[in-house]
Amino acid sequence: MLISNSEFLRTEIMDVLRAFGAEEENFTHYFSCAGGKFYNSIEYNGVFYDFEEEYGEADEIVFKRLAKRSCKLAFYKVLSQFKGGLAWGALTGIRPTKMAYQEQSAGRDFKQLFKKLCVIDPNISLIERVFRAQQGIYKKGGQDLFISLPFCPTKCEYCSFITAPIEKTRKYIEEYIACLIKEIHSVKPFLKNLRSIYIGGGTPFVLEAEQLTPIYAAINDICGTNCEYTVEAGRPDVFTEEKLKISKAYGVNRICVNPQSFNDRTLEAIGRKHTAAQTLRAYEMAAKYGFDINIDLIAGLAEETPKDFEYSLDTAISLAPANITVHTLSLKSGASLKENTRRLNVSGISDMIMLSRERLTRAGYEPYYLYRQKYQAGGLENVGWAKKGKPCVYNIDVMEEISDNIAVGANAISKRFYGDEDRIERYAAPKDIPTYIQKLDKIIEERNKLFGL
Repeated sequence: MLISNSEFLRTEIMDVLRAFGAEEENFTHYFSCAGGKFYNSIEYNGVFYDFEEEYGEADEIVFKRLAKRSCKLAFYKVLSQFKGGLAWGALTGIRPTKMAYQEQSAGRDFKQLFKKLCVIDPNISLIERVFRAQQGIYKKGGQDLFISLPFCPTKCEYCSFITAPIEKTRKYIEEYIACLIKEIHSVKPFLKNLRSIYIGGGTPFVLEAEQLTPIYAAINDICGTNCEYTVEAGRPDVFTEEKLKISKAYGVNRICVNPQSFNDRTLEAIGRKHTAAQTLRAYEMAAKYGFDINIDLIAGLAEETPKDFEYSLDTAISLAPANITVHTLSLKSGASLKENTRRLNVSGISDMIMLSRERLTRAGYEPYYLYRQKYQAGGLENVGWAKKGKPCVYNIDVMEEISDNIAVGANAISKRFYGDEDRIERYAAPKDIPTYIQKLDKIIEERNKLFGL
Protein backbone atom coordinates (compact mmCIF):
# COMPACT_ATOMS: atom_id res chain seq x y z
CA MET A 1 0.00 0.00 0.00
CA LEU A 2 1.34 3.42 -0.96
CA ILE A 3 0.76 6.42 1.31
CA SER A 4 1.93 9.70 -0.21
CA ASN A 5 1.34 13.36 0.57
CA SER A 6 1.34 14.18 -3.18
CA GLU A 7 -1.47 12.55 -5.12
CA PHE A 8 -0.30 13.99 -8.45
CA LEU A 9 2.77 11.74 -8.14
CA ARG A 10 0.86 8.54 -7.31
CA THR A 11 0.47 7.26 -10.87
CA GLU A 12 4.17 7.69 -11.61
CA ILE A 13 5.18 5.99 -8.37
CA MET A 14 2.83 3.07 -9.00
CA ASP A 15 4.39 2.55 -12.43
CA VAL A 16 7.74 1.98 -10.72
CA LEU A 17 6.25 -0.27 -8.04
CA ARG A 18 4.53 -2.39 -10.70
CA ALA A 19 7.78 -2.69 -12.64
CA PHE A 20 9.33 -4.32 -9.57
CA GLY A 21 6.24 -6.31 -8.60
CA ALA A 22 6.03 -4.30 -5.38
CA GLU A 23 2.62 -2.68 -5.70
CA GLU A 24 1.23 -4.71 -2.78
CA GLU A 25 4.08 -3.76 -0.44
CA ASN A 26 3.91 -0.89 2.07
CA PHE A 27 5.52 2.48 1.35
CA THR A 28 5.20 5.91 2.93
CA HIS A 29 6.29 8.82 0.74
CA TYR A 30 6.72 12.49 1.53
CA PHE A 31 7.45 15.01 -1.24
CA SER A 32 8.40 18.67 -0.88
CA CYS A 33 10.29 21.35 -2.77
CA ALA A 34 12.21 24.45 -1.65
CA GLY A 35 15.07 26.57 -2.89
CA GLY A 36 15.06 25.01 -6.35
CA LYS A 37 15.30 21.46 -4.97
CA PHE A 38 12.99 18.44 -4.81
CA TYR A 39 12.95 16.35 -1.64
CA ASN A 40 11.65 12.76 -1.59
CA SER A 41 11.54 10.77 1.64
CA ILE A 42 10.54 7.11 1.41
CA GLU A 43 9.88 4.65 4.23
CA TYR A 44 10.21 1.01 3.17
CA ASN A 45 10.54 -2.00 5.50
CA GLY A 46 10.92 0.31 8.47
CA VAL A 47 13.86 2.22 7.00
CA PHE A 48 13.80 5.84 5.74
CA TYR A 49 15.56 6.86 2.50
CA ASP A 50 16.01 10.55 1.69
CA PHE A 51 16.77 12.07 -1.71
CA GLU A 52 17.25 15.61 -2.90
CA GLU A 53 17.67 16.93 -6.44
CA GLU A 54 18.12 20.39 -7.93
CA TYR A 55 15.68 21.45 -10.63
CA GLY A 56 16.31 25.20 -11.11
CA GLU A 57 13.81 27.52 -12.79
CA ALA A 58 10.71 25.84 -14.28
CA ASP A 59 7.18 26.76 -15.29
CA GLU A 60 4.27 24.68 -13.95
CA ILE A 61 4.31 22.08 -16.73
CA VAL A 62 8.06 21.54 -16.55
CA PHE A 63 7.96 21.56 -12.74
CA LYS A 64 5.44 18.69 -12.68
CA ARG A 65 7.38 16.69 -15.25
CA LEU A 66 10.63 17.05 -13.30
CA ALA A 67 8.91 16.32 -9.99
CA LYS A 68 7.50 13.07 -11.39
CA ARG A 69 10.92 12.12 -12.72
CA SER A 70 12.57 12.80 -9.36
CA CYS A 71 10.14 10.68 -7.36
CA LYS A 72 10.32 7.79 -9.83
CA LEU A 73 14.08 7.80 -9.63
CA ALA A 74 13.96 7.90 -5.82
CA PHE A 75 11.69 4.84 -5.67
CA TYR A 76 13.80 3.08 -8.29
CA LYS A 77 16.97 3.60 -6.28
CA VAL A 78 15.33 2.17 -3.17
CA LEU A 79 13.81 -0.89 -4.83
CA SER A 80 16.77 -1.73 -7.05
CA GLN A 81 18.86 -2.23 -3.90
CA PHE A 82 16.61 -5.16 -2.94
CA LYS A 83 15.28 -6.48 -6.24
CA GLY A 84 18.02 -5.71 -8.75
CA GLY A 85 18.06 -3.19 -11.60
CA LEU A 86 15.78 -3.00 -14.62
CA ALA A 87 16.86 -2.69 -18.25
CA TRP A 88 15.07 0.64 -18.69
CA GLY A 89 15.85 1.86 -15.18
CA ALA A 90 13.38 4.40 -13.82
CA LEU A 91 12.13 5.16 -17.34
CA THR A 92 8.50 4.02 -17.34
CA GLY A 93 7.08 5.89 -20.33
CA ILE A 94 5.97 4.09 -23.47
CA ARG A 95 7.97 6.29 -25.86
CA PRO A 96 11.64 6.46 -24.84
CA THR A 97 12.63 7.84 -28.24
CA LYS A 98 10.17 10.71 -27.90
CA MET A 99 11.79 11.70 -24.61
CA ALA A 100 15.21 11.46 -26.24
CA TYR A 101 14.10 13.73 -29.09
CA GLN A 102 12.75 16.25 -26.58
CA GLU A 103 16.10 16.34 -24.82
CA GLN A 104 17.88 16.75 -28.12
CA SER A 105 15.61 19.59 -29.25
CA ALA A 106 16.32 21.38 -25.94
CA GLY A 107 20.03 21.23 -26.73
CA ARG A 108 20.81 18.49 -24.23
CA ASP A 109 22.43 15.11 -24.69
CA PHE A 110 19.69 12.55 -24.01
CA LYS A 111 22.30 9.98 -23.02
CA GLN A 112 23.06 11.94 -19.84
CA LEU A 113 19.41 11.89 -18.78
CA PHE A 114 19.04 8.19 -19.58
CA LYS A 115 22.17 7.34 -17.59
CA LYS A 116 20.82 9.37 -14.67
CA LEU A 117 17.60 7.31 -14.90
CA CYS A 118 19.69 4.12 -14.74
CA VAL A 119 18.92 2.89 -18.26
CA ILE A 120 21.45 0.22 -19.24
CA ASP A 121 24.03 1.09 -21.90
CA PRO A 122 22.74 -1.38 -24.56
CA ASN A 123 19.34 0.34 -24.43
CA ILE A 124 20.91 3.78 -24.77
CA SER A 125 22.76 2.45 -27.82
CA LEU A 126 19.48 1.06 -29.15
CA ILE A 127 17.93 4.55 -29.00
CA GLU A 128 20.91 5.96 -30.89
CA ARG A 129 20.45 3.33 -33.59
CA VAL A 130 16.75 4.20 -33.89
CA PHE A 131 17.70 7.85 -34.33
CA ARG A 132 20.06 6.95 -37.16
CA ALA A 133 17.46 4.76 -38.88
CA GLN A 134 14.88 7.57 -38.72
CA GLN A 135 17.15 10.14 -40.37
CA GLY A 136 15.54 11.47 -43.52
CA ILE A 137 12.12 10.12 -42.47
CA TYR A 138 11.51 11.80 -39.10
CA LYS A 139 9.70 15.00 -40.02
CA LYS A 140 7.15 16.94 -38.01
CA GLY A 141 3.89 18.23 -39.43
CA GLY A 142 2.76 15.59 -41.91
CA GLN A 143 -0.47 13.57 -42.00
CA ASP A 144 -1.26 9.86 -41.83
CA LEU A 145 -4.59 8.21 -42.61
CA PHE A 146 -5.71 5.19 -40.57
CA ILE A 147 -8.69 3.01 -41.50
CA SER A 148 -10.00 0.57 -38.88
CA LEU A 149 -11.40 -2.82 -39.90
CA PRO A 150 -12.08 -4.47 -36.52
CA PHE A 151 -12.87 -7.98 -37.70
CA CYS A 152 -10.91 -11.19 -36.99
CA PRO A 153 -11.29 -14.93 -37.63
CA THR A 154 -10.89 -15.61 -33.87
CA LYS A 155 -9.59 -13.66 -30.88
CA CYS A 156 -6.09 -14.47 -29.63
CA GLU A 157 -5.54 -14.81 -25.89
CA TYR A 158 -3.15 -11.83 -25.72
CA CYS A 159 -5.29 -9.47 -27.83
CA SER A 160 -6.96 -6.41 -26.28
CA PHE A 161 -8.57 -5.02 -29.42
CA ILE A 162 -12.33 -4.80 -29.72
CA THR A 163 -12.42 -7.58 -32.29
CA ALA A 164 -14.60 -10.62 -31.77
CA PRO A 165 -14.69 -13.81 -33.86
CA ILE A 166 -16.03 -12.97 -37.31
CA GLU A 167 -19.01 -15.29 -36.82
CA LYS A 168 -20.25 -12.93 -34.11
CA THR A 169 -19.70 -9.71 -36.10
CA ARG A 170 -20.42 -10.78 -39.67
CA LYS A 171 -23.93 -9.34 -39.49
CA TYR A 172 -22.47 -5.83 -39.14
CA ILE A 173 -20.00 -5.97 -42.02
CA GLU A 174 -22.04 -4.51 -44.87
CA GLU A 175 -23.46 -1.63 -42.80
CA TYR A 176 -20.03 -1.01 -41.27
CA ILE A 177 -18.42 -0.76 -44.71
CA ALA A 178 -21.08 1.72 -45.86
CA CYS A 179 -20.44 3.88 -42.78
CA LEU A 180 -16.69 3.60 -43.21
CA ILE A 181 -16.87 4.77 -46.82
CA LYS A 182 -18.97 7.75 -45.78
CA GLU A 183 -16.45 8.63 -43.11
CA ILE A 184 -13.50 8.21 -45.49
CA HIS A 185 -15.05 10.74 -47.88
CA SER A 186 -15.67 13.13 -44.98
CA VAL A 187 -11.92 13.59 -44.30
CA LYS A 188 -11.03 14.77 -47.81
CA PRO A 189 -11.20 18.52 -46.96
CA PHE A 190 -8.30 18.35 -44.54
CA LEU A 191 -5.95 16.00 -46.41
CA LYS A 192 -3.09 18.29 -47.42
CA ASN A 193 0.22 16.61 -46.63
CA LEU A 194 -0.39 12.85 -46.57
CA ARG A 195 2.66 10.71 -45.78
CA SER A 196 1.07 7.31 -45.34
CA ILE A 197 -2.13 5.23 -45.40
CA TYR A 198 -2.61 2.33 -43.01
CA ILE A 199 -5.52 -0.13 -43.02
CA GLY A 200 -5.42 -1.95 -39.70
CA GLY A 201 -7.56 -4.23 -37.64
CA GLY A 202 -8.35 -6.70 -36.48
CA THR A 203 -7.48 -8.66 -39.56
CA PRO A 204 -8.49 -6.68 -42.68
CA PHE A 205 -8.04 -9.68 -44.98
CA VAL A 206 -10.77 -11.54 -43.12
CA LEU A 207 -13.11 -9.53 -45.36
CA GLU A 208 -13.80 -10.87 -48.84
CA ALA A 209 -12.22 -9.28 -51.90
CA GLU A 210 -15.53 -7.76 -52.99
CA GLN A 211 -15.90 -6.17 -49.53
CA LEU A 212 -12.38 -4.71 -49.57
CA THR A 213 -12.79 -3.27 -53.08
CA PRO A 214 -15.19 -0.37 -52.26
CA ILE A 215 -13.00 0.60 -49.28
CA TYR A 216 -9.94 0.75 -51.52
CA ALA A 217 -11.91 2.72 -54.10
CA ALA A 218 -13.03 5.29 -51.52
CA ILE A 219 -9.45 5.79 -50.35
CA ASN A 220 -8.30 6.31 -53.94
CA ASP A 221 -11.13 8.81 -54.50
CA ILE A 222 -10.00 11.10 -51.68
CA CYS A 223 -6.21 10.90 -51.77
CA GLY A 224 -4.80 8.67 -54.46
CA THR A 225 -1.94 6.38 -53.45
CA ASN A 226 1.25 8.35 -54.01
CA CYS A 227 2.56 7.51 -50.55
CA GLU A 228 3.36 4.54 -48.35
CA TYR A 229 0.22 2.36 -48.27
CA THR A 230 -0.01 -0.51 -45.79
CA VAL A 231 -2.62 -3.20 -45.22
CA GLU A 232 -2.21 -5.18 -42.02
CA ALA A 233 -3.47 -8.23 -43.84
CA GLY A 234 -2.89 -10.32 -40.76
CA ARG A 235 -3.25 -14.04 -40.35
CA PRO A 236 -2.12 -16.28 -43.17
CA ASP A 237 -5.31 -18.37 -43.17
CA VAL A 238 -7.25 -15.45 -44.70
CA PHE A 239 -4.86 -14.71 -47.58
CA THR A 240 -6.06 -15.29 -51.14
CA GLU A 241 -4.61 -14.44 -54.55
CA GLU A 242 -7.66 -12.32 -55.29
CA LYS A 243 -7.25 -10.15 -52.16
CA LEU A 244 -3.56 -9.61 -52.91
CA LYS A 245 -4.27 -8.82 -56.55
CA ILE A 246 -6.85 -6.13 -55.83
CA SER A 247 -4.66 -4.69 -53.08
CA LYS A 248 -1.84 -4.26 -55.57
CA ALA A 249 -4.19 -2.85 -58.20
CA TYR A 250 -5.40 -0.15 -55.80
CA GLY A 251 -1.89 0.97 -54.88
CA VAL A 252 -1.10 -0.95 -51.66
CA ASN A 253 2.68 -1.28 -51.43
CA ARG A 254 3.19 -2.72 -47.95
CA ILE A 255 1.62 -5.84 -46.39
CA CYS A 256 1.81 -7.22 -42.85
CA VAL A 257 1.91 -11.00 -42.46
CA ASN A 258 1.56 -11.66 -38.75
CA PRO A 259 2.33 -15.23 -37.66
CA GLN A 260 3.48 -14.22 -34.12
CA SER A 261 5.21 -17.61 -33.94
CA PHE A 262 6.36 -20.32 -36.35
CA ASN A 263 5.72 -23.05 -33.78
CA ASP A 264 2.44 -24.89 -34.36
CA ARG A 265 2.06 -25.86 -30.70
CA THR A 266 2.24 -22.20 -29.73
CA LEU A 267 -0.21 -21.12 -32.41
CA GLU A 268 -2.76 -23.60 -31.13
CA ALA A 269 -2.21 -22.52 -27.52
CA ILE A 270 -2.85 -18.81 -28.25
CA GLY A 271 -6.04 -19.46 -30.24
CA ARG A 272 -4.73 -19.19 -33.79
CA LYS A 273 -6.41 -21.42 -36.35
CA HIS A 274 -3.50 -21.67 -38.77
CA THR A 275 -0.17 -23.42 -39.03
CA ALA A 276 3.37 -22.22 -39.63
CA ALA A 277 3.23 -23.84 -43.07
CA GLN A 278 0.26 -21.63 -43.96
CA THR A 279 2.30 -18.56 -42.96
CA LEU A 280 5.09 -19.61 -45.31
CA ARG A 281 2.60 -20.09 -48.15
CA ALA A 282 0.96 -16.71 -47.47
CA TYR A 283 4.36 -15.01 -47.47
CA GLU A 284 5.32 -16.62 -50.76
CA MET A 285 1.97 -15.61 -52.23
CA ALA A 286 2.36 -11.95 -51.14
CA ALA A 287 6.01 -11.73 -52.22
CA LYS A 288 5.05 -12.40 -55.84
CA TYR A 289 3.26 -9.03 -55.96
CA GLY A 290 6.32 -7.06 -54.91
CA PHE A 291 4.98 -5.76 -51.60
CA ASP A 292 7.31 -4.66 -48.83
CA ILE A 293 6.37 -7.24 -46.20
CA ASN A 294 6.42 -6.95 -42.41
CA ILE A 295 6.43 -10.03 -40.19
CA ASP A 296 5.33 -9.73 -36.55
CA LEU A 297 6.74 -11.99 -33.84
CA ILE A 298 5.93 -12.03 -30.11
CA ALA A 299 8.54 -13.09 -27.57
CA GLY A 300 7.15 -14.87 -24.50
CA LEU A 301 4.09 -16.60 -25.93
CA ALA A 302 2.55 -19.69 -24.34
CA GLU A 303 5.55 -20.80 -22.29
CA GLU A 304 7.90 -20.77 -25.26
CA THR A 305 11.57 -21.24 -24.45
CA PRO A 306 14.35 -19.10 -25.89
CA LYS A 307 15.02 -22.02 -28.27
CA ASP A 308 11.39 -21.92 -29.48
CA PHE A 309 11.62 -18.19 -30.07
CA GLU A 310 14.97 -18.60 -31.80
CA TYR A 311 13.36 -20.97 -34.31
CA SER A 312 10.65 -18.42 -35.15
CA LEU A 313 13.20 -15.62 -35.40
CA ASP A 314 15.49 -17.59 -37.70
CA THR A 315 12.54 -18.61 -39.87
CA ALA A 316 11.41 -14.99 -40.23
CA ILE A 317 14.94 -13.84 -41.08
CA SER A 318 15.30 -16.59 -43.70
CA LEU A 319 12.35 -15.08 -45.59
CA ALA A 320 14.17 -11.70 -45.77
CA PRO A 321 11.13 -9.43 -45.41
CA ALA A 322 11.54 -5.65 -45.50
CA ASN A 323 10.53 -5.39 -41.82
CA ILE A 324 10.42 -7.70 -38.81
CA THR A 325 8.70 -6.43 -35.67
CA VAL A 326 9.59 -8.11 -32.38
CA HIS A 327 7.03 -7.58 -29.61
CA THR A 328 7.47 -8.53 -25.97
CA LEU A 329 4.36 -10.21 -24.57
CA SER A 330 2.23 -7.77 -22.57
CA LEU A 331 -0.83 -8.07 -20.35
CA LYS A 332 -3.56 -5.88 -21.83
CA SER A 333 -6.98 -4.92 -20.54
CA GLY A 334 -9.64 -6.85 -22.42
CA ALA A 335 -7.35 -9.77 -23.28
CA SER A 336 -8.21 -13.23 -21.99
CA LEU A 337 -4.57 -13.65 -20.97
CA LYS A 338 -4.94 -10.86 -18.42
CA GLU A 339 -8.08 -12.42 -16.99
CA ASN A 340 -6.05 -15.48 -16.05
CA THR A 341 -2.65 -13.92 -15.32
CA ARG A 342 -1.76 -11.21 -12.85
CA ARG A 343 1.91 -10.82 -13.71
CA LEU A 344 4.03 -12.02 -16.60
CA ASN A 345 7.07 -13.92 -15.38
CA VAL A 346 8.42 -15.28 -18.65
CA SER A 347 11.52 -17.42 -18.21
CA GLY A 348 14.26 -16.32 -20.58
CA ILE A 349 12.44 -13.27 -21.94
CA SER A 350 15.53 -11.03 -21.74
CA ASP A 351 17.53 -13.68 -23.59
CA MET A 352 14.89 -13.73 -26.35
CA ILE A 353 15.02 -9.96 -26.83
CA MET A 354 18.80 -9.78 -26.77
CA LEU A 355 18.93 -12.67 -29.24
CA SER A 356 16.59 -10.77 -31.58
CA ARG A 357 18.88 -7.74 -31.46
CA GLU A 358 21.94 -9.85 -32.25
CA ARG A 359 20.42 -11.95 -35.04
CA LEU A 360 18.56 -9.13 -36.76
CA THR A 361 21.61 -6.87 -36.71
CA ARG A 362 23.72 -9.66 -38.19
CA ALA A 363 21.10 -10.15 -40.93
CA GLY A 364 21.30 -6.47 -41.96
CA TYR A 365 18.29 -5.06 -40.12
CA GLU A 366 18.30 -1.82 -38.13
CA PRO A 367 15.89 -0.81 -35.33
CA TYR A 368 13.75 2.04 -36.67
CA TYR A 369 11.03 2.48 -34.04
CA LEU A 370 10.54 1.42 -30.45
CA TYR A 371 7.83 1.58 -27.84
CA ARG A 372 6.98 0.04 -24.51
CA GLN A 373 3.75 -1.05 -22.81
CA LYS A 374 2.64 -1.40 -19.22
CA TYR A 375 2.60 -4.93 -17.80
CA GLN A 376 5.17 -6.03 -20.38
CA ALA A 377 7.19 -9.15 -19.61
CA GLY A 378 10.55 -8.19 -18.11
CA GLY A 379 9.74 -4.48 -18.45
CA LEU A 380 11.17 -4.76 -21.97
CA GLU A 381 10.07 -3.25 -25.31
CA ASN A 382 8.72 -3.70 -28.83
CA VAL A 383 11.04 -2.88 -31.72
CA GLY A 384 10.46 -2.55 -35.44
CA TRP A 385 13.45 -3.67 -37.52
CA ALA A 386 13.94 -2.69 -41.15
CA LYS A 387 16.29 -3.46 -43.99
CA LYS A 388 18.24 -0.45 -45.23
CA GLY A 389 15.91 2.10 -46.84
CA LYS A 390 12.76 0.21 -45.79
CA PRO A 391 11.50 1.78 -42.50
CA CYS A 392 7.72 2.20 -42.22
CA VAL A 393 6.80 5.90 -42.26
CA TYR A 394 3.46 5.30 -40.53
CA ASN A 395 5.06 3.56 -37.54
CA ILE A 396 7.60 6.35 -37.08
CA ASP A 397 4.99 9.11 -37.30
CA VAL A 398 2.60 7.40 -34.88
CA MET A 399 5.13 6.28 -32.29
CA GLU A 400 6.98 9.60 -32.20
CA GLU A 401 3.68 11.58 -32.33
CA ILE A 402 4.96 14.07 -34.91
CA SER A 403 2.03 14.17 -37.33
CA ASP A 404 -1.74 14.41 -37.62
CA ASN A 405 -3.29 10.96 -37.51
CA ILE A 406 -6.64 11.09 -39.26
CA ALA A 407 -8.40 7.93 -38.14
CA VAL A 408 -11.72 6.51 -39.34
CA GLY A 409 -13.77 3.56 -38.14
CA ALA A 410 -14.74 2.00 -34.82
CA ASN A 411 -12.12 2.35 -32.08
CA ALA A 412 -10.11 4.74 -34.28
CA ILE A 413 -8.29 7.50 -32.39
CA SER A 414 -7.59 10.67 -34.36
CA LYS A 415 -4.71 12.87 -33.21
CA ARG A 416 -3.99 16.45 -34.18
CA PHE A 417 -0.39 17.56 -33.79
CA TYR A 418 0.26 21.17 -32.84
CA GLY A 419 3.87 21.50 -33.89
CA ASP A 420 4.44 25.00 -32.54
CA GLU A 421 3.45 23.77 -29.06
CA ASP A 422 4.64 20.18 -29.52
CA ARG A 423 1.40 18.75 -28.19
CA ILE A 424 -1.33 16.33 -29.30
CA GLU A 425 -5.14 16.51 -29.04
CA ARG A 426 -7.18 13.35 -29.54
CA TYR A 427 -10.65 12.24 -30.55
CA ALA A 428 -11.64 8.59 -30.02
CA ALA A 429 -14.49 6.98 -31.91
CA PRO A 430 -16.65 4.43 -30.03
CA LYS A 431 -15.13 0.99 -29.69
CA ASP A 432 -18.37 -0.89 -30.14
CA ILE A 433 -19.32 -1.51 -33.80
CA PRO A 434 -23.11 -1.01 -33.40
CA THR A 435 -22.50 2.23 -31.45
CA TYR A 436 -20.12 3.44 -34.15
CA ILE A 437 -22.74 2.79 -36.83
CA GLN A 438 -25.47 4.49 -34.80
CA LYS A 439 -23.41 7.61 -34.00
CA LEU A 440 -21.56 8.04 -37.30
CA ASP A 441 -22.76 11.58 -38.07
CA LYS A 442 -21.83 12.78 -34.58
CA ILE A 443 -18.42 11.10 -34.92
CA ILE A 444 -17.74 12.89 -38.20
CA GLU A 445 -18.80 16.21 -36.69
CA GLU A 446 -16.61 15.83 -33.60
CA ARG A 447 -13.57 14.65 -35.52
CA ASN A 448 -13.92 17.48 -38.02
CA LYS A 449 -13.92 19.96 -35.14
CA LEU A 450 -10.61 18.51 -34.01
CA PHE A 451 -9.11 19.35 -37.40
CA GLY A 452 -10.63 22.83 -37.55
CA LEU A 453 -13.62 22.29 -39.84
